[in-house]
Amino acid sequence: MDEAYDVIVLGTGLIECILSGIMSVNGKKVLHMDRNPYYGGESSSITPLEELYKRFEITEGPPECMGRGRDWNVDLIPKFLMANGQLVKMLLYTEVTRYLDFKVVEGSFVYKAGKIYKMPSTESEALASNLMGMFEKRRFRKFLVFVANFDENDSKTLEGVDPHVTTMREVYRRFDLSQDVIDFTGHALALYRTDDYLDQPCLETINRIKLYSESLARYGKSPYLYPLYGLGELPQGFARLSAIYGGTYMLNKPVDEIVMEGGKVIGVKSEGEVARCKQLICDPSYVKDRVRPAGKVVRVICILSHPIRGTSDANSCQIIIPQNQVGRKSDIYVCLISSAHNVAAQGKYIAIASTTVETDSPENEVQPALELLEPIDQKFVAISDIYEPTDDGTESQIFCSRSYDATTHFETTCDDIKDIYRRMAGAPFDFESMKRRQNDVFGENEQ
Repeated sequence: MDEAYDVIVLGTGLIECILSGIMSVNGKKVLHMDRNPYYGGESSSITPLEELYKRFEITEGPPECMGRGRDWNVDLIPKFLMANGQLVKMLLYTEVTRYLDFKVVEGSFVYKAGKIYKMPSTESEALASNLMGMFEKRRFRKFLVFVANFDENDSKTLEGVDPHVTTMREVYRRFDLSQDVIDFTGHALALYRTDDYLDQPCLETINRIKLYSESLARYGKSPYLYPLYGLGELPQGFARLSAIYGGTYMLNKPVDEIVMEGGKVIGVKSEGEVARCKQLICDPSYVKDRVRPAGKVVRVICILSHPIRGTSDANSCQIIIPQNQVGRKSDIYVCLISSAHNVAAQGKYIAIASTTVETDSPENEVQPALELLEPIDQKFVAISDIYEPTDDGTESQIFCSRSYDATTHFETTCDDIKDIYRRMAGAPFDFESMKRRQNDVFGENEQ
């Protein structure tokens, strides 16, 4: 350990492992350390089931009806991958897909007036949906056609909309969409967490809806993918990538001190040794003096013996409860996975409800979601602080990630990864240059 590195990475959460892998691919000498004896940090998958009970201090442990403990891999932070989204592109370009197997999530649903409905995202689904009345369906179909054809570089497709000036509120008004339709479009298709986007230029929202539709078109059932054996497989896949390119990994390694000189990081001290570095990547738990609280997230992990009502007995699904439907400022998210993904015993399901905390009673805030899940065999309630860095790291060369938000998709996480990379490298995150670097190392024949 007592040597010099280009980059030291602290923590093996997904963000840190992806950046470690990418830096190694780019030819950097990387040392990756974690104080924990396991990969994943906050984003790990817990196995066996007995460990989950211990983590939440439930002393009696799982009953026999839960099956073998080793059949369970329970994510602490539930997320799905958009089939055409940024994380899938990172997996494909780095070829980490060789270490993982995925299944398509069976359905995407939205909550309205106490019931859940399948999300319409194509013209034909819009016309068949029970979510809207006849005239609403036609207006929504016209909106989807407009979005599908929209090209900011082709004025013929814009229909008088300026993508950099016209707000999304104005676009909705052009198509005379009702508040309910605006709710599910903004929150379940464009995947916004609040309504702040309504008064911003429409281009970002239109691109988000396009991403949802393109992701759905790849596999048909839903736009989401999920890895077999749980999300804990993702950081391990990128750790293998880093190791292939010469990265060094040390688990169960305490961090005594981050060594600074002249306001810049120069190394990390552990067990009396100092590993020197030019740059440092870490999660917020390693630099508590360089982060500030930015809210809280409540996540309720529920073990069920049944699929969720109203989902056509789907083995996996996402349900989004838009904020306006339950009088909140933030959406509530539900994701369901099961033995079909090798994460639960046969006949069992794992549902996780999550949202941004707004009151002094966090568990009550996800009550609309928990009602959809009844009866619940066992639940585990976690309330986590969200942290964000106090500076961009360019002076200290310490680049800290943000805590994981309440969303059940990885798009916001990938935005954080690209932002950290841009600040570290002084250049945008570029898949093509990464691919060229891989070819240089392994040669075309081995790709």
